[in-house]
Amino acid sequence: MPGGWRHLGRFFEIGRILARHDALFMLREAPLPPLLKAGLAGFQAVFGKHRPDLRPGERLANAMAELGPSFIKLGQILSVRPDLVGHELAEDLGRLRDKLPPFAWSEAKASIEAELGGRLDDLFVGFEPEPVAAASVAQVHFAEAADGSKLAVKVLRPGVEAAFARDLALFGWLADLSEDCLPGMHRLRPRAVVQAIAAQVAIEMDLRLEAAAASEIADNFRNDADLLVPRPDWNRTARRVLTLQRIAGIPIEDRAALLAAGHDLPQLAERVIQVFLRQALRDGYFHADMHHGNLFVGEHGRLELVDFGIMGRIDMPTRRFMAEMLGAFLAGDWRRAAEVHIEAGYVPLDPANGRTVEAFAQACRSIGEPILGKPVTEISIGRLLAQLFQITETFGMRTQPHLLLLQKTMVTVEGVARSLDETVNFWEASRPVVLAWAAEHMGPEAQIRDAVSHGLATLRRLPKLLDRLEAASEPTPVIEQAPDRKLHWLLGLIAILLAAKLLLD
Repeated sequence: MPGGWRHLGRFFEIGRILARHDALFMLREAPLPPLLKAGLAGFQAVFGKHRPDLRPGERLANAMAELGPSFIKLGQILSVRPDLVGHELAEDLGRLRDKLPPFAWSEAKASIEAELGGRLDDLFVGFEPEPVAAASVAQVHFAEAADGSKLAVKVLRPGVEAAFARDLALFGWLADLSEDCLPGMHRLRPRAVVQAIAAQVAIEMDLRLEAAAASEIADNFRNDADLLVPRPDWNRTARRVLTLQRIAGIPIEDRAALLAAGHDLPQLAERVIQVFLRQALRDGYFHADMHHGNLFVGEHGRLELVDFGIMGRIDMPTRRFMAEMLGAFLAGDWRRAAEVHIEAGYVPLDPANGRTVEAFAQACRSIGEPILGKPVTEISIGRLLAQLFQITETFGMRTQPHLLLLQKTMVTVEGVARSLDETVNFWEASRPVVLAWAAEHMGPEAQIRDAVSHGLATLRRLPKLLDRLEAASEPTPVIEQAPDRKLHWLLGLIAILLAAKLLLD
């Protein structure tokens, strides 16, 4: 119970901060029972202030900045969804991306010297005390190495680990309460969701892992002219300090500068979507925080990506599901869209309760057909996901924690693309990437490669499997005999010949 009281205390603190910044308006405008609305009004009157001098979005941004990194992350997500919260509110929340107050230079310097084990003047020939960006988790300074390399140095905020731990404990407590007390919450799996978030935060708090992520994405795109990823400087990187090659592109949110430089904004909008899909489909490893503050545009319209603290990894079966689901919706093949969800195990069939393939196909049609029939300015992946979640609740679809980052990133990427070109069509932009990947990984040749790969893997395990079968068939042998290897080699030869025939055919 002491933990519960502590969490209730945090609840009160959250409400008090929102009231003090006059930021309870979103709750007051929500469809809540009259008694609860009256309670909120009373809470605002007792603990809050009236701030008519600030816009609602400014008040909410100020409150989230004070509430700490977890709420700043929430504000960042909302800032790229003007279709959900309105353009003015989204614009005001946008300053939470990289325009937060920096922490003191003395603290940053002390952290760098402690982590890297040397004096700042010995580590760098030049270092700018004024940060170029300050976000929820860290801030970034420009520096220069002795060999003339231009660098960007990221330093974790003091106490950020403890702040995340506090809020994650609160979220975990809420997840336990909801699963134990609210019917139907098991389907949404809040405990698993919080555990997935906690695992991601643990990675984000170790900048050595972020350096490794940047290096992996850079390797994946080394022959791709659409994306530049800065390389890490491992000699100047530690748990709380990350040093990367400095990029020099234009911030993607600076439309005026992009236009002045002659960039094609509709083309950039499509490139943002396609670069994300190449990461997710081609590589199975994607940047899961592709908001405006992390994207820049270099020469020839090449995207430049920074901040690799939040990454997502999806296996081949999930990529096939993603490609088939997108492909089915693009083609208007609603039955196939339903079958893909069922084959992946995401939607359980229950004919007795009307949960059939045909019924789910009808539900998919109700989601996709109205959206695909609208003008491109009204087609939204965000709306699609929201409607899909409503339908899947009816069909008992459980939340898949490994897909949460993917879904969130799709929504964020669409928001960035729309800020460049309001008419961008997510579906049309994704079509060449999805079709190319499907041709390579889901056609007949890919099926043969998979069959051969699985066959060879089984072949490697075959001797041990046969040994176990032979041992099991002889309960009490008097004299232990060596297994007959001739049978192993014969079966292996048959498997290799079958694989070769498949390839030649």
